[in-house]
Amino acid sequence: MTKHLIVVAGNIGAGKTSLTERIGARLGWWTGYESVADNPYLPDFYADMRTWSFHLQVFFLGHRAEQYLEAARDARSAILDRSIYEDVYIFARALHNMGHLSERDYLAYRRLFELVVQGLPKPGLLIYLKAPVTVLIERIHRRARNMETGISADYLSLLDSFYDEWLESFDLCPVLTIRTDDLDFVHKAMHLETVIERIQDKLAGKETVDLRG
Repeated sequence: MTKHLIVVAGNIGAGKTSLTERIGARLGWWTGYESVADNPYLPDFYADMRTWSFHLQVFFLGHRAEQYLEAARDARSAILDRSIYEDVYIFARALHNMGHLSERDYLAYRRLFELVVQGLPKPGLLIYLKAPVTVLIERIHRRARNMETGISADYLSLLDSFYDEWLESFDLCPVLTIRTDDLDFVHKAMHLETVIERIQDKLAGKETVDLRG
């Protein structure tokens, strides 16, 4: 059986963790999740982005690199909740754009990123989850994480624009785009099966269409 490495990308609140959990359980794949509850920098970062941006980005870089290596060692296929590439092309870029990450720190981080990714396996598929910013805000409020109370629509919109630009030139692997505002793979088994079918088609190199909701 062919082993695959799948990465799930998308804005905050797009549904990455929910999809990763369900794909892993349904297909018996190894799963890796973004460090949120046990992240030593995230609460400080949301309270003071300018002070903690560089620390947070370096932590995430190391955390995700460990996940990629652990996934490579496991005999099963793997699906990861957020890709390592988003750290530099979306979040570090946004922090630099907003003035929270200095030019010096941004360049140092990018150099470290390039060195780290050279030693990591490339994914076989990137699943991009997309939803309107209004939906993302609603979901973030619904899950009510204290550290996320300061996330604004403007910040999410900036990230969204960077995702669009990044994916226009992304060529490491095939991309499956899924609109999650009208697709409920959490509560509707048929929707989850549709997503799995599209994933399997993409991995098999078959022609398939994105799920636009």
